[in-house]
Amino acid sequence: MQVEVAYARPDKQQIVAIEVPEGTTAIEAVKLSGITDIFPEIDANATDMGVFGKVIKDPAGHELREGDRVELYRPLKIDPKQARLNRAKKKA
Repeated sequence: MQVEVAYARPDKQQIVAIEVPEGTTAIEAVKLSGITDIFPEIDANATDMGVFGKVIKDPAGHELREGDRVELYRPLKIDPKQARLNRAKKKA
């Protein structure tokens, strides 16, 4: 089955399309995709991931379906609430 693995940094984005057997989990797809060679900072076992924007709580147990896109998420630089507060203070 065909799936995609996606990762994005502010300076570079990559979507890797791969063919995987039925029953492949999200974490297996990440490892098979080779995206960690493109982005060495990714730790497939510790990075948060999701499928089409929905966070996966157990990537090692989440079996993929045909056409799924596994997305790897970077940690936030700043809490969104704090960012909003900072913007509000700038306007005042």
